[in-house]
Amino acid sequence: MSNNSDTRRVTEIITVLATGLGKFIFMDYLNWRLPFIITAIAGWLAYVWWRQKTDQTILQYWGFRLDNFKQAIRLVLPFGLFAFIGFVIIGLVQETINLTWHILPILIIYPIWGVIQQFLVIALVAGNLKDIQQLSLSKPIVILLTAIFFGLIHYPYNWLIIGTFLLALFYGYVYLRVRNLWVLGLFHGWLGGLFFYTVVNRDPFIEVFGKYL
Repeated sequence: MSNNSDTRRVTEIITVLATGLGKFIFMDYLNWRLPFIITAIAGWLAYVWWRQKTDQTILQYWGFRLDNFKQAIRLVLPFGLFAFIGFVIIGLVQETINLTWHILPILIIYPIWGVIQQFLVIALVAGNLKDIQQLSLSKPIVILLTAIFFGLIHYPYNWLIIGTFLLALFYGYVYLRVRNLWVLGLFHGWLGGLFFYTVVNRDPFIEVFGKYL
């Protein structure tokens, strides 16, 4: 375990909550999607760089590791396949499947944002809640609180609230068993991209990059 203090863990959770609030302000209200995403990624990458300079064990502790990559894949792959089949079935029933070349760059780019989201929500929220010594929360409570937070971030889109809540329930379980953010972020990006083009009937490529093309 890293030498994080409870104070640092609480501060990280509060900062993640502030980032979530920024999502509502800058992405949903002001429609500054790309600038917010770039700023959030840059800011948190700077924090990761600073922490690993002062604590050589922090990256391993958070889950930026490859030694358990195969173990994490074995846990997540069946869920990913089941979820994809579910997306297609729901999309066919709703007639919301949107086959466009836009999905290709999203499947390449979105895993980067997926790793950042999993780092914030799963590592810094779920991981810190589990490891705060003064709280002593059980794993099911940690997973449930994290899933509720992740779902609420996607308000007011009902399908996204449901989808991210269920995703966080499973990801929270996986992370507290096998801490690997690379696998969680990769599948988050792929499943998230497919979810938009099958179930939600939205085009994130246009939403993020449309005004700049």
